[in-house]
Amino acid sequence: MENHGNVLSSFCLLMTISVTIIPHLGCCIESSSVSSKVGTSDSNLDSENSYSSSFCATKYIMKSYHERYEQLHDSHYKDFIEQVLPFGLCDIQSDDPNLVPSLLSIERKLIGEGSHRHLSSSMRISNLPAVSIANISFDSCGLIFIERLPNGVFADPFELQHLLQRGVFNDIAVFGDTNLESPSFLSNRSSVEVHMDINPDILSDKNGIDFKLKIPLHARYAPLDESGYSRVVFGKPDLFLRCSAGKMSLDQSCLYVISNNDSESRYDTIIWKQPSGMKAHSGVVYVFTFVSAFLAALVIMLTSIFHSTMCKSSKQS
Repeated sequence: MENHGNVLSSFCLLMTISVTIIPHLGCCIESSSVSSKVGTSDSNLDSENSYSSSFCATKYIMKSYHERYEQLHDSHYKDFIEQVLPFGLCDIQSDDPNLVPSLLSIERKLIGEGSHRHLSSSMRISNLPAVSIANISFDSCGLIFIERLPNGVFADPFELQHLLQRGVFNDIAVFGDTNLESPSFLSNRSSVEVHMDINPDILSDKNGIDFKLKIPLHARYAPLDESGYSRVVFGKPDLFLRCSAGKMSLDQSCLYVISNNDSESRYDTIIWKQPSGMKAHSGVVYVFTFVSAFLAALVIMLTSIFHSTMCKSSKQS
């Protein structure tokens, strides 16, 4: 009995550690079709760019973010984008607005009903200026789409993996709180990072480049609210262009942030109104649940006693 108790205690301890740690880990879904050249950098960079080298060896931007921060906060994310990401590793100064692509238009909407919906995004980015293309000959390019999900919704990594295997996405990863069962008030924010391959030849297209994608999302259990609904507000996504210049003497990765300040947004703020319980009804729900559970347990107990009595009577007869 003592050994059995020790085994049971060890099992409970392992389960507690798992429940505590797993929600804070990111879940990456990698695709073998993505070029391994994306993300290489010059090994001769000085100490000021030491983090740039480590970032270029990392496939995902949000993975680099979570190596520095445990949770997703907008203020931390803004500092990370402005101060940490190694923009301008090529000969082009990517902070010059005349030399980088911009977001021309974006249209977003929620598709579906209930607790399982799709967030649809249709975007058009401008072409890469001729001076940029003249300076560097790109081997491969890719668009990086980052959706910072608000608290109250989550993306299922297993569902995204299934879509990835079907070829719906080139590459996709989920970072942050991936505990699918946590309610809103016990969960942290998560993010979805999507990679889409681009033919470098179309970067000079005068009409711009169009992209469309849909991300399946699911609602978490909402906290109590007097209105009976919980509002989940989505912000704009973040877009980056990363190109590999392998024809240079040393392979380099050129990272551009695609500005959306002047984009033509054809949608209002996206709000997902999720049904939630009302505090005024909580007392009634508690009493009803307790009475139902008590009656169910009583029925099971009486049925067991009656069945046992019937079996004894049949044996005696």
